[in-house]
Amino acid sequence: MRFICILFLSLTLFASLEVSGEVIRSEKHSFKVESLVEGLQKPWGLVKLPDGRFLVTEKVGRVRIIEEGKLLDAAVANIPTVNANGQGGLLDIELHPDYKNNGWIYLAFSKPSGTGAFTSIVRGRLRDHAFVDKETVYEPPVEDYTQGGNHFGCRMEFDLNNYLYFSIGDRGDTTKPENRAQKLTHAAGKTHRIHDDGKIPKDNPFVDVKGARPSIWSYGNRNAQGLKFQPSTGLLWETEHGPRGGDELNIIRKGLNYGWPIITYGLNYSGTTITEITEKEGMEQPVIYWTPSIAVSGMDFYEGAKFPNWKGDIFIGALAHQKLVRVVVDKDSRVTHQEMLLEKSGRIRDVRCFDDGFIYVIYDEPGKIVRLVPE
Repeated sequence: MRFICILFLSLTLFASLEVSGEVIRSEKHSFKVESLVEGLQKPWGLVKLPDGRFLVTEKVGRVRIIEEGKLLDAAVANIPTVNANGQGGLLDIELHPDYKNNGWIYLAFSKPSGTGAFTSIVRGRLRDHAFVDKETVYEPPVEDYTQGGNHFGCRMEFDLNNYLYFSIGDRGDTTKPENRAQKLTHAAGKTHRIHDDGKIPKDNPFVDVKGARPSIWSYGNRNAQGLKFQPSTGLLWETEHGPRGGDELNIIRKGLNYGWPIITYGLNYSGTTITEITEKEGMEQPVIYWTPSIAVSGMDFYEGAKFPNWKGDIFIGALAHQKLVRVVVDKDSRVTHQEMLLEKSGRIRDVRCFDDGFIYVIYDEPGKIVRLVPE
């Protein structure tokens, strides 16, 4: 069984604080919180361009440019129409690993249709303040489009071979036991893997399974909010929303079933039981889970030089619990410690670590981006 650690074990808690620029003393480093920009409307994803500018997505359907520390007034033109309903909208943004040469920018969004909405991915280039040369990279079959505004996912991540991995939530499906997340014939509740241009890799695990969606890499995932490769191991880590309890940190591996909703450490939001079991043969256990739920969001591994004592640690945001969680893992991918930072400073949507060595924290409410800098 994989090592399990509940939220209340091995934690160091800090008093609540407001982001103010004051020195914050954590276990390993003292740092300040520096404002990058404010005035965003539900920001979701963030990338840094080679020229030092940032692109940030707003869930309402805008891409904004941050240049020399200022948020430009005009949004990027020609962004796809999104279904900004509930948890849907314009979601993650990612650069192609060879962006310097090909200029490809990837956008994940909830695409509306006559039968509902579903997570889709396009790529394009930034030219003259517009998103041009658009190409559809992923779009599910029309029968997978569903009604409702819950559980779209979506995070994207490239590996070293330019394969694109992305998550799609189960779209709020509550049926048991045949939830969409357990059906290989439906794209929801899965991690997917495609080539950078959208083609299906021949070695995907379910390519030859009749009726299966060929892009599926893993299944039984409720609603992934973070997806990141660990630089030191190449493992793909994922943060996943549970219901009432049972938020998870997982390692996503080829073809495996992560159990939702057959097994879970959570309850229905009403407090009633979803399932009596938390383990089952053939279904993966989380590396850790949080009960009660903290509403995990985006994540990143810190590999910079400005905070050397944090090297290799995972930083995970929390929405409802409004905190930044530092997670320490050992060489066997076991969690050995957690530390809570930035408590009650706002709903954290994502965490990004770039080549400048700072840690960027994206707040859903209030809509802003800050960065942690050494004292």
